[in-house]
Amino acid sequence: MKILITAQGDFVAQRFDLTAEVVITTVENDISVGKPRTIIMDRPSPEDLCNMIMEENIALVICGGIEDRHYQFLAWKKIRVIDFVIGDYDSVLGKAISGDLKPGEIVHLTRRDLSL
Repeated sequence: MKILITAQGDFVAQRFDLTAEVVITTVENDISVGKPRTIIMDRPSPEDLCNMIMEENIALVICGGIEDRHYQFLAWKKIRVIDFVIGDYDSVLGKAISGDLKPGEIVHLTRRDLSL
């Protein structure tokens, strides 16, 4: 399964339609396989982002706020969306892999971030 997280720096981007950076991770048997890929788009475009999601065969999208039309399009394409998530993408990814991430969740920082 591939997971895409909209990103802004080390955190989940606040809005799907304004993000120009994504992190894509492949997960097999509840373990992240390989190093996550970061893709920086030319410009924020929710339509281009939806196309990328389709082309990359993404199964799960994790994002902040998302317009209903984009949410409905992804749902129609059988792509699961967990929206209104706040947190750093490492912690968010960990919760998603374990199956504990829910829409609207505020994810606290990982131990790595607490040492800063």
